[in-house]
Amino acid sequence: MAHADLATEQTLRSEIDRTERNRRQIRGWLAVVLFALFALVIVGGATRLTESGLSITEWKPIHGVVPPLSAEEWEEEFRLYQRIPQYEQMNKGMTVEAFKTIFWWEWAHRLLARSIGVIFALPLLFFWLAGRVERRLRLPLLGILALGGFQGFIGWWMVSSGLVERTEVSQYRLATHLVIACLIFAACMWIYRGLSPHSGDAAPTKRSQTMAGIIAAMSLFQIYLGALVAGLDAGLSYNTWPLMDGAFMPGDLFVQQPAWINLFENPKMVQFLHRAGAYLLFALVLAHMAVSLRAAPGTTHARRTVLLFALVTVQAVIGVTTLLLQVPIGWGVLHQAGALVVLGFAIAHWRGFVGEYPRPTAIEVRD
Repeated sequence: MAHADLATEQTLRSEIDRTERNRRQIRGWLAVVLFALFALVIVGGATRLTESGLSITEWKPIHGVVPPLSAEEWEEEFRLYQRIPQYEQMNKGMTVEAFKTIFWWEWAHRLLARSIGVIFALPLLFFWLAGRVERRLRLPLLGILALGGFQGFIGWWMVSSGLVERTEVSQYRLATHLVIACLIFAACMWIYRGLSPHSGDAAPTKRSQTMAGIIAAMSLFQIYLGALVAGLDAGLSYNTWPLMDGAFMPGDLFVQQPAWINLFENPKMVQFLHRAGAYLLFALVLAHMAVSLRAAPGTTHARRTVLLFALVTVQAVIGVTTLLLQVPIGWGVLHQAGALVVLGFAIAHWRGFVGEYPRPTAIEVRD
């Protein structure tokens, strides 16, 4: 009996070691994916701020990897761009050399997106065939892969909205595109954090866990509002703070009819909502930190709330500075990067309350 117990213990130890080794490898892979996704969102933000997103007027998922390689090919690409309203109404008289600048931003954005598909799919296939993907992770990882493929279609759906009647893409489609990218980023972060060792601190209250989830959701919603602001160029007006148009709550927020459309198409209302959302997120994070420090001082969970509050505060300062400076490209990109950092940490913080994925037990090994 003792010999059987020893064998079971050795088998369990071996299984735990194998699981930890596999988790380290998958964490390393997901860390690369997260970095690539972060870079993709930042380049996407720069592409929007430089108004480069409509420079490539065709969707060529495979052939589009190769940029123009000759003067004739550049002229052909430029002629395609000259057909759309953005050129006629905003860039009439642009030279081929000037066109190349906006082309390279969009091309880089699309190349990064394609590269992430490879970075995600090929290692996943390898880990899966090698038996290193835990059963509980298979469906979530496949779901992320499928969402990434769908995101490619959404990207073209967004671009196509600016090729016929508009000089820029639809703010609705821009927000959809950005939110899906952030969902993919958040899902990867959730799994990455779940595969990481967690502290042995006492389990926090259910209320703290719920608040962490609300903060993560609110961080994503703020990014959605920010995308509407960007899509409407709403940040280029009302560049004062803390007052907006001379008041904390400005007038003319419901000038369009029907009233609900102001939430999406009135630049003044959209900017006001983005400001209000930032105040609400700041208050939630501050309250969460105060409660956690009082209820569980000295714990890892409490320390994370302090760091989260610091990140949100820095992001608020960046946001206000970006607004006051009328959204220069560098500050605009920094603000988008800060939003993704806050979202990523909020997701990791929330996952910290949930705990890591369960490890093998003696019962599972016997089975």
